[in-house]
Amino acid sequence: MEDPLPSHEQYQGRLSIPYITRSGVVDIRFRSLNGEEPKYLGLPSAETTLYNVEALFKAKQYVCICEGEMDTITMAATTSHPTVGAPGATSWKKFYPRVFEDFDTVIVLADGDDAGMEFGKRIQRSLNTTRILQMPLGEDVNSVFQKYGAQYINDKIKAVLEI
Repeated sequence: MEDPLPSHEQYQGRLSIPYITRSGVVDIRFRSLNGEEPKYLGLPSAETTLYNVEALFKAKQYVCICEGEMDTITMAATTSHPTVGAPGATSWKKFYPRVFEDFDTVIVLADGDDAGMEFGKRIQRSLNTTRILQMPLGEDVNSVFQKYGAQYINDKIKAVLEI
């Protein structure tokens, strides 16, 4: 954000990530690009929600869930797998399972750490159609894509769907 709106100066130099729904933009989160903490900032009055919800309307039998917007953006830009994102491992809400109950399979692309596995297990406890696909230790979807490419992720998802 080069020229921030009044009262948005604290977001300058961050990547703006709009949460777009069929009714328009419902939130904007701002990601640090230079390692500055906190990594993400949100608008003060915004309530967290799922990211890339349009994927839910395009999905058929299965849908993927990532932890974080950047992993979701990577999936949407590099694969054909319908993917939504939860903005952080602890942001799963009690009513979210209702959003996913019509899908045969929900694949959680969990980060390769304890928080990522707990994120996957939290979803699995609330939705019995969940399969967890944990990334290698210390990795997330974005870093896996950078190291191994989209085909690696496609093969892993295909294997989960064939179980």
